[in-house]
Amino acid sequence: MSVGTVSSMPLEPQGSQVLAQDGNAMVLSMGPQHPSTHGVLQIMLEIEGESVVKAEPEIGYLHTGIEKSAENLFWTQAQTVIERMDYLAPESNSLCYALAVEKLLGITDRIPERAQQIRVIVAELTRIASHCVWLGTHGIDLGALSIFFYCFDLRENILDVQEAAGGARMHPNYVRIGGLQADLPDGHVERLDALLKKFPTRMRELRAILQKNPIWQDRTIDVGTVTPEQAVAWGLTGPALRASGIAYDVRKAFPYSGYENYKFDVPTRTEGDAYARFVVRLDEMEQSMRIVQQARDAMKAGPITIDDAKIAPPPKEAIALSMEALIHHFKVVSEGIRVPPGDVYQAIESPRGELGYYVVSDGNNKPFRVRTRPPSLYNLQALKGIAPGNLIADLVVMIGSLDPVFGEVDR
Repeated sequence: MSVGTVSSMPLEPQGSQVLAQDGNAMVLSMGPQHPSTHGVLQIMLEIEGESVVKAEPEIGYLHTGIEKSAENLFWTQAQTVIERMDYLAPESNSLCYALAVEKLLGITDRIPERAQQIRVIVAELTRIASHCVWLGTHGIDLGALSIFFYCFDLRENILDVQEAAGGARMHPNYVRIGGLQADLPDGHVERLDALLKKFPTRMRELRAILQKNPIWQDRTIDVGTVTPEQAVAWGLTGPALRASGIAYDVRKAFPYSGYENYKFDVPTRTEGDAYARFVVRLDEMEQSMRIVQQARDAMKAGPITIDDAKIAPPPKEAIALSMEALIHHFKVVSEGIRVPPGDVYQAIESPRGELGYYVVSDGNNKPFRVRTRPPSLYNLQALKGIAPGNLIADLVVMIGSLDPVFGEVDR
């Protein structure tokens, strides 16, 4: 395993305290470019032999100032940078932000039903695609190389569907304030049906490769255990929380976008270890596709954006026929929209847990304040508590099982 600096003397990483040493302890700097950290994370370890005594995560290497950038853009423009926060689930970020702004505008109940259904499909496909990246890279960390290709093949199919609708693979900016950027293109339903048909077989393959694999079980069972009390105290959400036996899911607790109309289960485990987090995510993928199937079956023709030219630009065909529509389009594009003064917190269930946006408006055409509750940041802090007493090699397992994305950790 490739590591960073090794020293018999205490090292002082920037912005942290020196790790206290006693006995034959050694300080080891792991990262921030270590491949198994799944991003630019540095961990200052105090070790005795191969055992971890202390672990101090160092974050901030990917700080991009996205929140402050959003405050200097129009309300509609801000979504382009917000999507880049969690770059593995961009549509989750844009959906949560759009819901927050719509709540400030008082138009939550006016979003067309078709737009709500397509939003749910997009969000759940995004969840599956994100879990595919997690499982593929997590498998590489533990030496299971073939799983990467199975996962990324499925992810490619999902990105093809997303690209057809939004025009881009990773950051389509498809979910917009008031609805969607455009309706689904011709052939999209057939492409989605092909994905729905392929998915069950692929999930059986993923489970067959790893779930009962004795080597995989030996590397993950009883590693990085989080008790229910610890999970709550540390503010964990998502699979990291549900693997400890707590069935909290924002889609069930505080439904949005019509999730109350769909039947799905909230997978949980009681062991709280890396293996439990692995199984919970596999179960989540199947529940997500169950939701996608229901939304696809319920979809009917209809508008995909709010009928208010002061919030959403008029359709292109209307611009060619109406001077008033052209003026509204020009105003929305050149000046943005104006949101009534107020503040709101909106949360959704992202692939990593409760993603929330606290958004403040002072009545102008730009957000006064955008503040994120990134689930990866809260989940990552568990590493400091669960690492001591484990082997250095197990630290790799624990990081992967928490599935942090550092675009939202550092922001």
